[in-house]
Amino acid sequence: MRRTAILLTTVSLAVGAFGCSKSYDEKAKDCATALTKRTGGDSADKPTVSEAEERVDAFDKTLADMARRGYESVANDALSKAEQKTEAGGKSRPEACEPLSKHDYTALLMAKSLDGLGWTGKGGEFDKLKMVKGLGD
Repeated sequence: MRRTAILLTTVSLAVGAFGCSKSYDEKAKDCATALTKRTGGDSADKPTVSEAEERVDAFDKTLADMARRGYESVANDALSKAEQKTEAGGKSRPEACEPLSKHDYTALLMAKSLDGLGWTGKGGEFDKLKMVKGLGD
C-alpha cells in the first residue's frame, strides 16, 4: 500500500512538472516581453523564434538589395541604427531569455530592436518604407 502511494505521488509530480513546462515558443515570447523594456516598441509584439528570423531576414535582404541598387550609404545608416539599438538592448541577457540558444536570443533581440525603431508593420513584419521614413527623421 505504501509503495502504491509513493508510486502515485511520484507519477503525479512528474506529470504535473511536465504539464507545467512551457514550450520553446512560449519561452521565446517571454524573452520578447523582457526585451521590450530594453528595446522599446510595442509590448504586444512577441514574436516566436521563426517569426523573429523572418523579420531579420527581410531586413537583411532589404539592406542587400539597397546596396546592390547603389544606396549603400542608406543601407549602412540603417544597419548602424539597428546595431546601436540592438547593442543598447542586449547589454545583459534577461533571465527570461536564458533558456534560448545564443542564435535564437540574437534573432529575438534584433527583431525586437527593429520593432523598437518603429520599422515593423501591424502584423510584426519588417516594413522597409517605415525604415526609410525613420532614417529621414
